[in-house]
Amino acid sequence: MTAEAITEADIHLIQRIIPHRYPFLMIDRVVGIVRDKGCVGIKNVTFNEPHFTGHFPAKPIMPGVLVVEAMAQAAAVLVGISMDVVGRDLLTYFLSIDACRFRRMVVPGDVLELHMT
Repeated sequence: MTAEAITEADIHLIQRIIPHRYPFLMIDRVVGIVRDKGCVGIKNVTFNEPHFTGHFPAKPIMPGVLVVEAMAQAAAVLVGISMDVVGRDLLTYFLSIDACRFRRMVVPGDVLELHMT
């Protein structure tokens, strides 16, 4: 399948594009991929993720820095598909973020949608 034809990435395709693995792979799927334009990363937030044992035990909240990491991973998948480097062992680096704001807490049971443009 050519990069132009890819509109969705399951966990297998994601792992062919980015090097992250458990426990640091923060996305489960990428949908709505439009090459060079945007996509939506999907993260199914579950209680058994390692950061919830300490952040915070009585009220588990996904750390904001991990939400940002999930965004970066979804963007890296978009870059990998846009540049047609699937399976080529190349790295995409996250360099900066401007004006990041969190609108609400991310807790177990949430489905986090990460909209990239």
